[in-house]
Amino acid sequence: MATFPILLLTTALGGVALSAANDGARTRAALKMSARSGLGLLPGLLAVLAGVGLTMAAVPPAGVATLFQAHGAVGFFLLAGLGALLTIPGPVAYPLAGSLHRMGAGLPALASFITTLTMVGALTAPMEIKAFGRRFTLLRQSLSLVLALLVGALMGGLL
Repeated sequence: MATFPILLLTTALGGVALSAANDGARTRAALKMSARSGLGLLPGLLAVLAGVGLTMAAVPPAGVATLFQAHGAVGFFLLAGLGALLTIPGPVAYPLAGSLHRMGAGLPALASFITTLTMVGALTAPMEIKAFGRRFTLLRQSLSLVLALLVGALMGGLL
């Protein structure tokens, strides 16, 4: 197991232990509330994971290669839109970007895809709305999409 996750887990458990030592009743109440909140988000999270997994399993590698080799404005917006639909964490997204680049994906389109992939996530929006509210989610996702397109365009200009 990696050192950083162990450090995070140890720090979190230490914080809970300190909290319990200071006020056990409030700590138990907070843990119950967080467990209820997590369980409330679990069905949506599992649905998103299943959808992404099934899509990745159903699309053949040749189709993926063809899609990601699209260059120019069409490829740029197509990949940004695809990335905006999905949400994948960075540790998975960046190796994916390397593989896609080796398959011929253009760097500007790939930059916008990875940025939208890690920041936007339309499929996870219902869970985010449930947790943070509609206004915050729409504002955050809109700004993230604009930033992702800007990053891709800047990459195209620089490279």
